[in-house]
Amino acid sequence: MMDTVFNFAVDSFDFLLHFAFTPFKFIIWFIFAFIQGDFMSIFAIADTHLSFGTDKPMDSFPGWNDYVGRIKKNWNKLVTDDDTVVIAGDISWAMDFDRLVADFEFINNLKGKKIILKGNHDYWWNTAKKMNEFIEQYGFDTIKILSNNSYSVENISICGSRGWLFDINDEHDEKVLNREVGRLKMSLDSAECDEKIVFLHYPPITTDSKCDEILDLLKQYGIKKCYYGHLHGIAAKMAIDDTVDGIEFRLVSCDRLGFTPKLIR
Repeated sequence: MMDTVFNFAVDSFDFLLHFAFTPFKFIIWFIFAFIQGDFMSIFAIADTHLSFGTDKPMDSFPGWNDYVGRIKKNWNKLVTDDDTVVIAGDISWAMDFDRLVADFEFINNLKGKKIILKGNHDYWWNTAKKMNEFIEQYGFDTIKILSNNSYSVENISICGSRGWLFDINDEHDEKVLNREVGRLKMSLDSAECDEKIVFLHYPPITTDSKCDEILDLLKQYGIKKCYYGHLHGIAAKMAIDDTVDGIEFRLVSCDRLGFTPKLIR
């Protein structure tokens, strides 16, 4: 019952925040936070596609004009330093750590703590050991890597993996899918809290496809909420923003969200 009330409140908050005039947005946020009983929240966003170190800006795509400025402005209006934001993949166009530094500096300087996971365009992604060494080397102290692990935020376990495609066309795809299922299972097995929220980059289900291997795992672990990215533009019309088989699925690609992190808890 309480989950239903909270979900309704979150959806109502998102609606009000989207249409409210700017001077009233903080008031709405303050009232909602007061009702929650604290000011520590969890947000989600995906597909930031940063390119400070690589000449591949997204501004040329419809609706993406000044997307970096919009992300920064909207993010810092909503998120506090006590909050956590999960970035569900496609974080940066960088090909290696050298070209990733400026993008991570941008993320690190945004408010809140960040938990990031791999997307299909995160070519810089490496082993957890090397990524954590990179983070420590440059002092990116607000960024954590979600890779075969989980994080406890308040009384919720943040779990996830990249996921994979629906259609397995060859032996390579099957191997990658099985590996991603294994990684998600490791993340879920490491969870310390009873309530678990899953974040994926690839959608496990759309209006015309589904990945049974990942969906079965979500059901096996009693997952009630799953957030994903990857879908943009026309492809976003295939997104499932609804509850299916007891699991609430939400697309959080940043263009879908108007470049504003989505409050999920």
